[in-house]
Amino acid sequence: MVLFGINITELLPFIAVGFAAQLVDGAMGMAFGVISNTFLVSMIGIPPAQASHRVHVIKIFTTAASGTSHLLGGNVDGRLFLRLVLTGIVGGIAGTFFLTAINPRIIAPVVLTYLTLIGLSLLIRGLRDTMPRGQARFVGSVGILGGFLDAVGGGGWGPVVTPNLIIQGAEPRRVVGTVNAAEFFLTIAISAAFVLQIGLTDLLGPSLGLLIGGVIAAPFGAWVAKRAPARIMLILVGTVLTATSLYGLWLVVS
Repeated sequence: MVLFGINITELLPFIAVGFAAQLVDGAMGMAFGVISNTFLVSMIGIPPAQASHRVHVIKIFTTAASGTSHLLGGNVDGRLFLRLVLTGIVGGIAGTFFLTAINPRIIAPVVLTYLTLIGLSLLIRGLRDTMPRGQARFVGSVGILGGFLDAVGGGGWGPVVTPNLIIQGAEPRRVVGTVNAAEFFLTIAISAAFVLQIGLTDLLGPSLGLLIGGVIAAPFGAWVAKRAPARIMLILVGTVLTATSLYGLWLVVS
């Protein structure tokens, strides 16, 4: 089926990936960027900097929809939101300059290794039965690290920030909602920095499919966050990310 000169049938696999990635991200505060970036780098062969750029342009739309849904659902902590936005932007901009200054052949194995570790981390968290509780004190440092790795890996804000804040004792529901809402502003900053470094990126093809799927799924995230078994989702996401990242790493080094 062709609509406005675009073959929708060819986009269906990418729409499905975008939908699944955003559904998980909206429900758990992580995974859209990592899944999408892994898909573009490992399966499509797009260089890491360009892949991260495309993912962040897509996330401007998906995080806007997801953040609004969580805000309307009462899942956003205002104070935590401001702290994450400010520190995340600092780390994100630093990450874009680091990534675009590195040769793609050098950074590709590093990025894929990072994505593999993220996948293993998610899998381990899903297999654990309990998580310690305390007081969230290290918000700023977590925000900077999450923003930096998000820019470098095309995803990492959620997997770094969400688990760290929950482990420190913050309420899971509000962590997921606040991390999603803050990610919108982080994404705008990172995308703008990428535009200054490597120019505008064409959003046709796989990127457009991810965008369509992500926007469709975004409003369901806040609803799923209260009902879906997070442990099972973490295990599934961790398994998929680890497998696809290892496959991409094998292709790069072989």
